Amino acid sequence: MRVSAVQEHYDIVVVGGGLVGASFACGLAHAMAGQDVRILVTEAVESLQASPSFDARSTALSYGSQQIYKALGLWDELATYATAIQKIHVSDRGHFGAVRIDREEMGVEALGYVVENRHLGLVLTAALEQAEAIDYLCPAKISALTPTAQGYTAHVIGQDNTSTIHSDLVVLADGGKSSLSQNLGITSAVTQYEQSAIIANVAFADSHQGVAYERFTDSGPLAVLPLSTLAGENRGALVWTVAKEEAAAIVALSEEEFLSRLQARFGHRLGVFTKCGARATYPLSLSVAREQIRPGLVLLGNVAHSLHPVAGQGLNLALRDAQALSTSLVHAHQQRQSLGEMKVLQEYVQRQQRDQDATIDFSHYMTRLFSSNHPALVWARKFGLFSIDLIPVFKHGFARQAMGLAERTRRRA
Repeated sequence: MRVSAVQEHYDIVVVGGGLVGASFACGLAHAMAGQDVRILVTEAVESLQASPSFDARSTALSYGSQQIYKALGLWDELATYATAIQKIHVSDRGHFGAVRIDREEMGVEALGYVVENRHLGLVLTAALEQAEAIDYLCPAKISALTPTAQGYTAHVIGQDNTSTIHSDLVVLADGGKSSLSQNLGITSAVTQYEQSAIIANVAFADSHQGVAYERFTDSGPLAVLPLSTLAGENRGALVWTVAKEEAAAIVALSEEEFLSRLQARFGHRLGVFTKCGARATYPLSLSVAREQIRPGLVLLGNVAHSLHPVAGQGLNLALRDAQALSTSLVHAHQQRQSLGEMKVLQEYVQRQQRDQDATIDFSHYMTRLFSSNHPALVWARKFGLFSIDLIPVFKHGFARQAMGLAERTRRRA
């Protein structure tokens, strides 16, 4: 429930009420329904209930993520706003070979869904406000975290007052530029891709038919994800990776020039591009925290690992992390263990390590392989896409990874 004042003690404090933090808190509250567990969620920024617009930003949820929200009882409402991905088409510009994945082959209603961020945010915020086990404080900022023998002390700056609270476990889900993790001395291994992502919504002449396109070019991947129509226009969410030094110039092009450049890179599978909305650019890197856990502390989402947007793996991995952490905490509570105990948190990391490693590697090496014009790599990806599409076991494994259903077992000690 939404509160204006906080208690002195919480079992769990979640710093960040965005998509990852809110999803984790709702999942844990659902899993521990009827048990005496108190959760505090703090969020610094009030959500904006913007009206529908052509430029609304979106997120691609894998089939696995849809199943997570369905288990929480949130999917029926989200489904109202979701555009189903019926097929995935992966190709390499200028070269033969492609991967085509169809929902019917995989035996599912959809391979994934594209949902506008504002709808995700509104549904999750409503769930936070309705959950009896959750105190939701917004706007509020955690100014400092101090480790104690039993967890952490958090200094909370609310809209009307300042408080000091104690928690057995703090879950940091406050984004990739978390000042709190930096203040705690947590560092990350960072790989710079020397690329930037251009994000925009585009319109085109032909219906997308529920197809998500991932097209690899010599400068990096280019994705167009299906969106619902708006005012009769066929829409898609564009994520276009370009060389870092070229991004500003491409974003600054006139709409006509931008669409012409995009058309040349993407081709005519969607007909002629007719419109481009507001454009934004973001530098790309792979960032993995060197510590995901400490006694009484867990990192979730981009603060734990921030991935290249290829294949839309980042948020979906974070949702699986959140689900695995919730499972470990429920088990610990049943065993009367402290939720911040290192043994409990190590079980979570072991539970998720293989999934994290596989997903990070999948994203990283796909980026490396398909962003190079080195002859050996060109031939490797020609053969790779061709063989994936023709050999059922390869195709099935590729599809399950994209759908967030790859095997998730503990890594060998």
